[in-house]
Amino acid sequence: MKNSAETQVGQTHSRAVIWIDHLIAKVFSMGMTGVTPSVVHAHLASQHLHHKANTVGSGRVEEDPSFLEQVAKAVALCREVLIVGPGTEKTALLHHLQSVYSQMVLRLDACDHPTDAEIIALGRKHFHIDQVSVDRA
Repeated sequence: MKNSAETQVGQTHSRAVIWIDHLIAKVFSMGMTGVTPSVVHAHLASQHLHHKANTVGSGRVEEDPSFLEQVAKAVALCREVLIVGPGTEKTALLHHLQSVYSQMVLRLDACDHPTDAEIIALGRKHFHIDQVSVDRA
């Protein structure tokens, strides 16, 4: 998969499905001509959400302040975005995208840890993109 900077330059799709958790966002821009995948990584001090016991502070690892902005840039040219994933990161992304791209149509759906093919299938179903039409293009 490409990183988000490489993908945005060549992105021509107006729809995307994003699977996101606190560490990674998998972005699948899609349309009738196919799917363009990319990945955005969060840069956290730890891969675990919580510190060890007996440490000072809230017990939560600080979030990467640029993570949601990097994901937003990856879908900047999209008109419609479906956001899926476990936990609360998908809701944080939804609010961020609403504040940055008010014209973007956004949908949210809970989804644990699907494969890339399952994420793409969710996007095709949500956006009513027929696989037969994509294969013919």
